[in-house]
Amino acid sequence: MGRYVLRRLLQLIPVFFGTTLLIYWLVWSVPGDPFAGKCGERACPDSYIQFMTEKYHLDDPLPVQYIYYMGHLLTGDFGQTFGGRDISEIISQAYPNTLKLALVGLTIEAIIGLTAGILTGLRRNGFLDNLVLVSTLFLLAIPTFVSGFLLQFILGVQIGIINPTVSADAPFSELIVPGFVLASVSMAYVARLTRTSIAENSRSDYVRTAVAKGLPQRRVVGVHLLRNSLIPVITFLGTDLGALMGGAIVTEGIFSINGIGREVYRAIVTKESATVVGIVVVLVMVYLLMNLLVDLLYAALDPRIRYE
Repeated sequence: MGRYVLRRLLQLIPVFFGTTLLIYWLVWSVPGDPFAGKCGERACPDSYIQFMTEKYHLDDPLPVQYIYYMGHLLTGDFGQTFGGRDISEIISQAYPNTLKLALVGLTIEAIIGLTAGILTGLRRNGFLDNLVLVSTLFLLAIPTFVSGFLLQFILGVQIGIINPTVSADAPFSELIVPGFVLASVSMAYVARLTRTSIAENSRSDYVRTAVAKGLPQRRVVGVHLLRNSLIPVITFLGTDLGALMGGAIVTEGIFSINGIGREVYRAIVTKESATVVGIVVVLVMVYLLMNLLVDLLYAALDPRIRYE
């Protein structure tokens, strides 16, 4: 196991540099004047443009800019905005709120999605199966901004059981409804994926063998059926944490959550490319670490998988 983890960590290095290079190139290749609007309605002085160009190496080719950027990044320096604010400060203030929101959403989609998928997978073509099918179609068809505004208006304005906007420190109790909105589409996918996986594995030879041996239904389902059926579901859930964090822009905007989604939106509007790159680099690291964790969970779920 130790050798496998070390090998996987070494494999993450070229993936990390490759993805960050691609992100850096895409963001800084966007046409337009990076100093537009930085000095108000008037044009920026030539001295300011020259100073900022030298500071951010904007006259150098993109590969050279990337080398400078990665040199600072590996020391923990994410750089500064054109206004002089440290990007690491922006990330440290916004990242915890988005992480908490994503974890709440992941928990909700795992609990509800797995429960619905397991129940419908074991009892197919019944009333519950049809109800979950219709419900998941409904969740997939409704855009996030529609469901977010509806729940905010009904629960927050009409009934008053939640705060329409989340507090600055974003406590977990106020993130339940935003987390449900954020994870609603993924929850439908988890339910459908779990149902399909259980339905397929329930016809497998090892399940029929366990039943023929006279094992209790609880052991057949819990030990043999679920452990193998959950492998694709765990894969989806593991990679979905980064997707939830990256896709929280709409949800954070609806519920006024100060997270990285809003910071990315502000950075795009104000053409703060360094901020966009810094936040996306953090999301890349989340994706890579979650993929490693999912790979390690495979052996715990399926005893046939061994790492050498």
